[in-house]
Amino acid sequence: MDFDISEDQGAIAEMAGSVFADYCSDDRLRQFDTSEQAYMQPLWELCVETGLQALAIPEAQGGSGLGMTELMLVLQAQGRALGQVPLWRHQLAAATVAQFADPSLQAWAEEAAAGRALLTLDLSGLFNAHGIQLHGVETDGGWRVKGRVGALALAEQSQAALLLVSVDGQPRLALVELGDKAITHVPGRMTHGEAIADVHIDGLLIRAECLLPPAALDWLEPRSIAALAALQLGVSAEQIRRTVEYVTERRQFERSIGSFQAVQMSMANAHIALEALRSTLWQLCYRLDAGLPAPSEALATAWQACEAGHLIGHNAQHVHGGIGVDLTYPIHRFLYWSRALGCALGGSAACLERLGDWLSHNDKLGWKYDLAEHQAL
Repeated sequence: MDFDISEDQGAIAEMAGSVFADYCSDDRLRQFDTSEQAYMQPLWELCVETGLQALAIPEAQGGSGLGMTELMLVLQAQGRALGQVPLWRHQLAAATVAQFADPSLQAWAEEAAAGRALLTLDLSGLFNAHGIQLHGVETDGGWRVKGRVGALALAEQSQAALLLVSVDGQPRLALVELGDKAITHVPGRMTHGEAIADVHIDGLLIRAECLLPPAALDWLEPRSIAALAALQLGVSAEQIRRTVEYVTERRQFERSIGSFQAVQMSMANAHIALEALRSTLWQLCYRLDAGLPAPSEALATAWQACEAGHLIGHNAQHVHGGIGVDLTYPIHRFLYWSRALGCALGGSAACLERLGDWLSHNDKLGWKYDLAEHQAL
């Protein structure tokens, strides 16, 4: 097995790391905390300038046509730096439109690839307690949609969104233009700084072609999980690095607190959780890029990301002691991001429940069983 990334992938990772690290200093993050900005507009412009916002969008629509492995490397760099830009939702929404939508809608993917339109998406109806709250009824030439979507990321700043709509009791993705008069917003902000809004839709009429085929959701969901897990991997890796640096320098009883056994065990557990997440995420991205099915791998990665984010975040806060809850000190931002990413994934309990449901309906598990050499057995 070769777990090394290619030279081109390394160049993408290096460029992304440089873009995010150069912009997202602790001072800039502190300024963003106290600003009214929905996201880091100058950083987003840098992403558009370097093409990071279109890596996963097909070449036919003006993107780079790369896979989840390349996007994962970029999102890890974003997570390490806590860069507040809508990279994954924007381009995965555009890539889904490019692959599954009617040709009349392809302009949305092209505008997104060029950075002239901002797209968002929401899949929370798959796992939250209320389920899908948008419902579609077929009418002449289209669908009439009514309901709400809670906490849609950058709802007021985006021009269109892929939203879950219940159609005949089944979940489907619909491309919705967010500026329609039938849509109202109740704006808010997540604890980690991301602008959101509750979206209320009353009798919105969308064209028939705006309802994507069922395969679009099957394609988008595991990639969304991989994207969120990649962000969590970056957040947690930097959280551990900063915490190790802190416990090395912080002295108590004339010793570095990093020499205390309890602190060492806490950080060892955090490192193990990080590497477990890295392994499951790499396997998921490999399978997605190879065109292999990955339903159980996606759910396992989602659970691992929720668990790792929680354990690493709270261990880091604990060993920082009182300074960990001081908002003038930067470590708290990583905990906020971990909690937000865990919520976006649905939480570990919901992920585990969905994985259990999958296992109860499938009689084999294991990445090796669907490879060619095992099909003849």
